[in-house]
Amino acid sequence: MKPPVADIWTWLDTVPDPEIPVISVVDLGIVRDVAWDGDTLEVAVTPTYSGCPATRVISLDIETALRDRGLNDIRIKTRLAPPWTTDWLSDKGRARLEEYGIAPPRAAGGPEKCPRCASTRLTRISQFGSTPCKAQWRCDNCLEPFDYFKCI
Repeated sequence: MKPPVADIWTWLDTVPDPEIPVISVVDLGIVRDVAWDGDTLEVAVTPTYSGCPATRVISLDIETALRDRGLNDIRIKTRLAPPWTTDWLSDKGRARLEEYGIAPPRAAGGPEKCPRCASTRLTRISQFGSTPCKAQWRCDNCLEPFDYFKCI
């Protein structure tokens, strides 16, 4: 018996992003589609950028989670178009990023506030952070460095 697609989305929401484990691949917005093609479950994944080194790990984690739920005929498809955008992050995902200490992306440019103390006195240290998707910033109030998830 094929489980409903809604159940599969719920299961995928438990699969953490390997680089930011407090956010699921669903909340990150990289799982773009889940559908049955006959008896094969197809999951379309759009990486945050085409050269993302975590793409293979994410596909394996998704496949493992689905196999653990009893599904065996699974096809993971990498979908590069349209390209991923930070607009695809869920509100829950944005909140979890901030709780984790990563400033969520915003269209206006840099971070709005320090994710630790909420100060708006911020300085960009580097356009490159711990991963290519993030930039490094520092709070001028608490003096703590933090990652900012870049808008893409």
